[in-house]
Amino acid sequence: MITSIHYKNFKALHDCTLPLGRFTLIVGPNGSGKSTAMQALKVAGEPTKTFWDEIVSVDNSNEPINISITNESDATLYVIWREGKDSKGFFEFAENGKHKERVVKTLEFYHEPMLEQLKSFRLFNFEAKQIAKPVSILKSIELEQDGLNLTGVLDDLRDRNYKRFEELNKELHSWLPEFERISFDKPSDGVKSLMLDTTIGSHQIKAEDISHGTLLALAYLTVAYLPNPPKIICFEEPERGIHPRLLRDIRDAMYRLAYPEQFGENREPVQVIATTHSPYLLDLYKDHPEEIVIANKDENGVHFERLSDKPHYEEFLQDIPLGEVWYSGVLGGIPAQR
Repeated sequence: MITSIHYKNFKALHDCTLPLGRFTLIVGPNGSGKSTAMQALKVAGEPTKTFWDEIVSVDNSNEPINISITNESDATLYVIWREGKDSKGFFEFAENGKHKERVVKTLEFYHEPMLEQLKSFRLFNFEAKQIAKPVSILKSIELEQDGLNLTGVLDDLRDRNYKRFEELNKELHSWLPEFERISFDKPSDGVKSLMLDTTIGSHQIKAEDISHGTLLALAYLTVAYLPNPPKIICFEEPERGIHPRLLRDIRDAMYRLAYPEQFGENREPVQVIATTHSPYLLDLYKDHPEEIVIANKDENGVHFERLSDKPHYEEFLQDIPLGEVWYSGVLGGIPAQR
């Protein structure tokens, strides 16, 4: 597991550290660096991509961009990018005080364990319209960031791991009792579309006629039931489009990934990061302040702080809902006051 990421001169992240655990919920105002922090994980895992050239440092200077990623073995991977005409990007991997530097060349590939972990990083920001789209059925198919290909992923799960597909159907019915199970249509050769069968009457509802909230919930549930999920996953604002009463189920889906042993799963845990603006979602983590990171932006730039590291945080909470305390501004992580 990654325990911390230090950002130096990466966009709005001038000089700050993000603490991480198996599960981390980042809360903060717009522009406080939540999405930027996740982008840094993506580019660290793909150092040869051309978008490195498009990254602008916080002060638009030629100072190097430095992302330092440390894991629970105290190994640190430094990904450094220098701007300018003769710029070069390179890795510096440090373990037990020994440093090695590698210049990044096009199509060059490294097999360090932490790099392999970073290369698997996926960020999901689901959109109902993309989830509902029919897809071509391919031998190998992955869920896209916006939810495209969900139909293909579910169809593949049914074919390759029917027992797990049935477990997913059972959980779907628990979340949304009006639906019995997932089914598929074949609108044309080599193309499949998603449908849900109703509990009463067994009517098949086409994806384009299913509510956006239901499609979004199905996408989160599917990720939680993938037999071989990515090693690191970020969910951008999982509360979007979801009824507040379903947020507890969304939380449990993310926990299934991060704490598989608590759900009878026999696999390695996934490191899960989520960002939110929802006081309702935040309320669900009142008993786990170590999982909450508050993002703030002030005259000194962006900084991240675990709720459990705030002095006397228990006094703020007491019998008041955590979301209400955060909304009040006492904990920080809210837009600047006018």
